[in-house]
Amino acid sequence: MKIDHATIVTPQLEAVRLFFCDIVGLTAGERPPFGFDGYWLYHDGKAVIHLIKTNSERPLTKSPTRIDHIAFRVDSADEWNKLIARLQAATYEYESSEVPATGERQLFVVPTPGVMIEFVTAAA
Repeated sequence: MKIDHATIVTPQLEAVRLFFCDIVGLTAGERPPFGFDGYWLYHDGKAVIHLIKTNSERPLTKSPTRIDHIAFRVDSADEWNKLIARLQAATYEYESSEVPATGERQLFVVPTPGVMIEFVTAAA
C-alpha cells in the first residue's frame, strides 16, 4: 500500500493551483469530468494533488483530530535554493526550522487559509 493523492478543498482554486504549479513544480493535467470545478496536479505522470473548488469562504472548524499538513521532500541543495527563491519572488511567507537529531531542514508555507505545506530536505 502507498499514498495515492491528497485532496485540497478551497474557495481560492486558482491561487492554490498557481502555488502548486509555480512554486512546487506540479503540472495541471487530465481530470475526469466531475460536476464541480477543480484540478488534478501531476508529478512524474501521477496526479498527486486534487484541488476542488468550494463556494464557502468559511473554514471548517478545526477538530483536535485532523490532518495537519502535506510534506514534499526536496532531494538536492540546488532544488532547495531554487524553491526558496521562488517563494521569496512570489512573496510567500514561510517559517523554517530544523528537525531535532537529524538536522533536516524544513520550510512551512500556508498558501491559502487552512492549508499548510511542508518542504523538507537533508541536513545542510
